[in-house]
Amino acid sequence: MTGHVGSAAARELLHRGVPVRAVVRDPAQREEFSRQGAVTAVADLGDRVALSQALHGSDGAFVLLPTSPTGGDAEHRRLADSIAGAVGDSGIRHVVMLSSIGADLPDGTGPIRWLHHLESRLGETGAVLSAIRSWHFQEKVETILPAVLGEGVYPVFGDSADVPTQMIATRDIGRAVAETLLAPPSASQVIDLEGPVYTERDVATRLEAILGRALQVVTIPRPGWVGAMLDAGLPEPFAHELAALYDAEQNDLFHARGDRRYTCTTGIDETLRHVVEAATSRAVR
Repeated sequence: MTGHVGSAAARELLHRGVPVRAVVRDPAQREEFSRQGAVTAVADLGDRVALSQALHGSDGAFVLLPTSPTGGDAEHRRLADSIAGAVGDSGIRHVVMLSSIGADLPDGTGPIRWLHHLESRLGETGAVLSAIRSWHFQEKVETILPAVLGEGVYPVFGDSADVPTQMIATRDIGRAVAETLLAPPSASQVIDLEGPVYTERDVATRLEAILGRALQVVTIPRPGWVGAMLDAGLPEPFAHELAALYDAEQNDLFHARGDRRYTCTTGIDETLRHVVEAATSRAVR
């Protein structure tokens, strides 16, 4: 599968000389992976038959459930069922899934409950499942970069910008995926990723150094969450889903409960520089 983590995992495997089949939804993506040496297949995650055919014959597979701001609960569960069904139909022996801290909980976690559903469905396929649960992605700053670059504002959804949180680079998650695929376990497992700890104020300060300008850190209390997200253009149902996720985090529902841990080491400064450079490059074009 493609995307930030899927691309990182593919690069890591190709770097190690391992044959890779990249499953893409858009045929235009084939060229990028072909240049890197991967075989490509085109399949939509919602097409169980096509996805099963794309996975068939592989020693292992990496899957994830994309989140669609316009898709509701039924749509995400249907997509999860399609992915799990394809895994079962393909006969693959080992599947690695990108999950999240909090996916052990069946509900009360906003969109993370859909990952709980996918974990459960994959566990019924007969394949050995390695569920990789990550904390915050360092690249999540991409979602607020327009406010940072446009208004000089760093928004924080919470009462404080000084809560320490583990933040993990997708390149490290991709490495964890690759290493797990190359060393399949004998039984299903949950792997909790752990990484560097930062506060949102830390991130804002580091962004200031990269941008060479001051940023105003603005905390948004709970009553203003949905309104702020609607102002940013998110559909109302999805804004409420994210508010439920932030609620769960503020209520300390998320804890590492896996079978083992994998340590990620990339510092956030490197990630921030890359994100800013990419945004600047797009703006110039």
